[in-house]
Amino acid sequence: MWGIIRQRIVSRGGNPAAILNRSLERIPVLPAVYASRSYSSAAKEMTVRDALNSALDEEMSADPKVFIMGEEVGEYQGAYKISKGLLDKYGPDRVRDTPITEAGFAGIGVGAAYYGLKPVVEFMTFNFSMQAIDHIINSAAKSNYMSAGQISVPIVFRGPNGAAAGVGAQHSQCYAAWFGSCPGLKVLAPYSSEDARGLLKAAIRDPDPVVFLENELLYGESFPVSAEALDSSFCLPIGKAKIEREGKDVTITAFSKMVGYALQAAEILAKEGLSAEVINLRSIRPLDRSTINASVRKTNRLVTLEEGFPQHGVGAEICASILEESFEYLDAPVERIAGADVPMPYAANLERMAVPQVEDIVRAAKRACHRSVPIAATA
Repeated sequence: MWGIIRQRIVSRGGNPAAILNRSLERIPVLPAVYASRSYSSAAKEMTVRDALNSALDEEMSADPKVFIMGEEVGEYQGAYKISKGLLDKYGPDRVRDTPITEAGFAGIGVGAAYYGLKPVVEFMTFNFSMQAIDHIINSAAKSNYMSAGQISVPIVFRGPNGAAAGVGAQHSQCYAAWFGSCPGLKVLAPYSSEDARGLLKAAIRDPDPVVFLENELLYGESFPVSAEALDSSFCLPIGKAKIEREGKDVTITAFSKMVGYALQAAEILAKEGLSAEVINLRSIRPLDRSTINASVRKTNRLVTLEEGFPQHGVGAEICASILEESFEYLDAPVERIAGADVPMPYAANLERMAVPQVEDIVRAAKRACHRSVPIAATA
């Protein structure tokens, strides 16, 4: 694909970089539509879908090199309406519908990033990113290292990740651990609207390839968003976790949809006299080990939570970090909660059993705190 792009540009005469620069100069720079708005100091409610849409809009407005591409992102306004309104505003050159060929448009996106553009590539689901994994891992993640820093690849791969509801084994997998194990990638997993907005802006502005793992079931959920987060300059740091709820008895780490489950569990535990600290990881790679270790050194107990497979998972990496850096602070064995080690069942009752539930978190936290759990409850 890189060779084809080069041949086409060279065949039109002149230096490829110069031609690219002239093309970019013809793209109009639109004003930042959100910058002039004024907001009250009170928090507003915003859905995760709208948070992602506004982040894309503002970054495309601020930087003419940013463009989005993927299946149904344009005329259909996005399979999940994340790109709603952007085709009308920015035109088909910057909101590009593609055929159903993830390997093809992911490769085109990487080639565009080589030339200095900033593609945001949408996968309708990250399960389909397996078709494009060679471009993500071998072309995007490794090029900066293999070129001795001469080639930057400022590209974002985004879309829904993990289990949805009733979509079977081939559409329900969590890829946080897959991509989190690869040097050269940054991997983000937002939970709230503020996470989604601030982290997507950070991902687009970053000079390296970023895998941005959303969750389909969170798109329609509303969260309070601060006035600061609504500012067009707002951006969250990559690699920094957020303590969603402070506590002193047990630490619970989670990311994406599982953060909400952890917070529900913490409410239940509080009624029984246990104070749980909930950490929203936000960033899978780099992982905020210092925040996690500091929390465990305070609470002396750890429960890790994720919906992916247990073997070689994100929770396993966190456990290793605690054992290496904070083992002497532990007062109980680490509890690790993950999805069942099976392909996702299609039947609704089996699907529920295959992913972590709030009651699983409550039982694990009680075990870590040496509270008795009835045998019937653990069966």
